[in-house]
Amino acid sequence: MSMRVVTEAGQLALHYDLVVVGAGPAGLSAATEAAAAGASVLVADENLAPGGQIYRGITRNTPERQDFFGKDYWKGRAITDAFAASSVDYAAATTVWSLDAATSPLSSSPRRGEGGPKGRMRGPSGQVLPCDAPSPPCRDLLPAGEKGQAAPSHSICDSPASGEKTGVATLGLTLAGAARMVSARAVILATGAMERPMAVPGWTLPGVMSAGAAQIALKSVSGIPAGRIVLAGCGPLLYLLADQLLRAGADIAALLDTADSKQRMAALRHLPDFLLSPYVAKGLSLLLGVRRRARVISGVTELAIAGSNHAEGVRFRAGGRQDAIAADCVLLHQGIIPGINLASAAGCTIEWNDTQRAFQPWTDSHGRTSLAGVLSAGDGAGIGGAEHAAVCGRIAALAALADIGLLSSSQSAGRLAGLEKKRQTYRRGRTFLDTLYRPARQFLAPPDPDTMVCRCEEVRAGTLRQVIALGVPGPNQLKTFVRCGMGPCQGRMCASTVTEIMAEERGVSPAEIGTYRLRAPVKPLRLAELGALPQTPAAVFAVTGRTPEQHSLEEEGKNR
Repeated sequence: MSMRVVTEAGQLALHYDLVVVGAGPAGLSAATEAAAAGASVLVADENLAPGGQIYRGITRNTPERQDFFGKDYWKGRAITDAFAASSVDYAAATTVWSLDAATSPLSSSPRRGEGGPKGRMRGPSGQVLPCDAPSPPCRDLLPAGEKGQAAPSHSICDSPASGEKTGVATLGLTLAGAARMVSARAVILATGAMERPMAVPGWTLPGVMSAGAAQIALKSVSGIPAGRIVLAGCGPLLYLLADQLLRAGADIAALLDTADSKQRMAALRHLPDFLLSPYVAKGLSLLLGVRRRARVISGVTELAIAGSNHAEGVRFRAGGRQDAIAADCVLLHQGIIPGINLASAAGCTIEWNDTQRAFQPWTDSHGRTSLAGVLSAGDGAGIGGAEHAAVCGRIAALAALADIGLLSSSQSAGRLAGLEKKRQTYRRGRTFLDTLYRPARQFLAPPDPDTMVCRCEEVRAGTLRQVIALGVPGPNQLKTFVRCGMGPCQGRMCASTVTEIMAEERGVSPAEIGTYRLRAPVKPLRLAELGALPQTPAAVFAVTGRTPEQHSLEEEGKNR
């Protein structure tokens, strides 16, 4: 057996045992594991080929033509080959725009040792509760002042008991210009990560891109930005991209490292774990290699991009003095954060991870979210890297198979133990990296009032601070004043910055502020695509007020 490539909406089955959203290392590994156990599996992927961002282009690129990616990139070939040999349905170029989770009841008591989210919780009367409060039951994570937030269908401390039938979830998909509704007994969200927005003066100018966008071009078509390039920001990906661009022959004028130097001391206590991790040798090699071949300036603050109609260079402060570098292209990056839009819109409980400075779905140790039959794996559930994501995908698949009765507890127990040990190996040293590369305060919440925060609606930082000073309680209420987060990107490019600014202005943690409340469709959807949905009797009656039989009789009468 091998995978079946689905190219039209009409080729989709109406029901699957498992639907996996995303085809990065977590999604591919989850699908392969589930298919091997005999489950019917659909993988819905926005990209044109499997691999996700980390292994983008892996099925087409070759080490002979693209030797600049490094050996870690080519590890993805084994994952995609195993996926291609499995009996799954693979729908590329497919948008998943809604998820309605199953509503079957779950156990009323939490698993031992697995409480709910760490953060402020609210009970039915609005009182703040610890996440392990026995009565009243735990509720959804609510930012202070955000009333009316929809609660999950059951306690966040609950998770499906192994072997329990989790019901049926429904997903809205768009493929080849037509929308379809597909049902599944279980869903694994492997939606991956997105780059944390880095709002600095001039970041909306032509010639400015995120590091991730430059890497997409490099992996997709071996494209390299023309002219002199400046990379600015912090995080391992910035150095990885610099290394790849240098190997590919790019002209890098400088790498400006904006990492907060104070974080080095904070990271030291996590150094022993990092030294035992599999990342030490390649991390040091990467840093030293880039510093040997390019100009690297550390401790950069007050970063701004110069230019009127196009990026012409960067201005910054380092070593106690102002400096400037001419550039034709500026690549910005300050870490990655989980892509939570679909999980949030579905009603999964979202928690704040202060170490990674990001919101993520709450999950138990096997990836189960607060919703029955919905699991989350990989970087979409918390940043851990490609190897970690692949292992988490397999763990989530085994948990899903047990939940829907396709795998017994005894069958999954031994395999889970080995995978959990692997996962722990890949987690080792993660806290060191998260602490060391934690973005500086001024780049999380831009101090310059003229800095654009919401690109879609053109809302600046100063405007946001003025409105927040009026007493706006949360990001969702902020929308009614300035439409921030209501543009085509649906808040992806501004949500984290808005939360950070609001937290700073109110002097509280981002966990208290929360993030945008999302609703389906989580991606733009054409009316023509919706119109292509099959006309069920319920849909016909909802629109016309007549049953299909009545409608047919009326049409026959007109034709006589």
